[in-house]
This record gives sequence, C-alpha cells and structure tokens, in this order.
Amino acid sequence: MPSVVGHFAIPLASRIPRAFPPRLLVTGLIASMLPDADTIGALFGIERGTLLAHRGVTHSLAFALVVAGIAVLGSRWLQVRAARAGLFVLACALSHPLLDLLTNGGPGVMIGWPLSDARVFAPWRPIEVSPIGAAFLSARGLTVVASELVWVVAPALMVALAARRAHRK
Repeated sequence: MPSVVGHFAIPLASRIPRAFPPRLLVTGLIASMLPDADTIGALFGIERGTLLAHRGVTHSLAFALVVAGIAVLGSRWLQVRAARAGLFVLACALSHPLLDLLTNGGPGVMIGWPLSDARVFAPWRPIEVSPIGAAFLSARGLTVVASELVWVVAPALMVALAARRAHRK
C-alpha cells in the first residue's frame, strides 16, 4: 500500500483549485485512509486472502460508494451540497484502492467486489509498497516516500494546478 503521504495527496491536492469547507477536507482525508481499517482484522484472526482481510471488501468500488452515500447524508454538516459531498468523498475513498492497484507488493485488491472476489493489480505497478508500522521510519520508508512523490504527489499537484488555472479563466 502507499503510505499516508500517497493516500493524503489526492484530497489535499483537490483543495488547490477551489477552496471548500475544512469539514469536507477532513472527511476526504478520512475516506482516503478508511479502506485500511481492514488491517485491524489480523488482530482478530481474520485470515489473509479472505473477504475481510487487508485489501478485501473495504478496497472495493462498492465500499467507496457506501462511504460516499454516508457523505451525501451528512452533506449539511459538511457544509456543501449533497452531490459535491458525495463526489468528493467517492473520489477520495476510491483513490485508495486505485493507488493500491499500482503498488509492487502486498495482496491484490478486490476492487470489483461483490461482482468479483478476484484480487488484482494493475499491469503497471510503479509505486513502492509501504512498510507497516515503525519500519516506515527506515531507509525503505524513505524509498517509498520518494516513489510516492514521483508517482502520486507530483501528478496530483500538476492536475490540481492546471485545474486551478482553468478555473480562474
């Protein structure tokens, strides 16, 4: 999986073209990391490769749609229109498994669940998989961050700056 640096890049960059309420940004940041809540399953004996294991159902389009639906219901609290809340949170939640598809390690992603329980990767996988826990603060962790700066952060910033420029015109 990409690190928090990579997963936070999409919600943070999306705020560059146009400001929106801080509550929506925080919700997007949470949505971008929420799929990894499945890692807690290992503490409860969830076996690798099962639906509830890491990169299982929480890494699917269906899960991202549920999270977006919750944002739609909470749009008043988020201080934006329902459609904007839903689309932004959907993009943030879906960015997580899409980035995981591009990593060079870990289990495949169940992006198509419930229609398919296949675990897949993209054919091109340029993002270094992140070490978990304290290992992230190692030389390997720095390699991952460098990879994410090139393959996630820089492209997200370029798209955001181009959108900002287009929005101003």
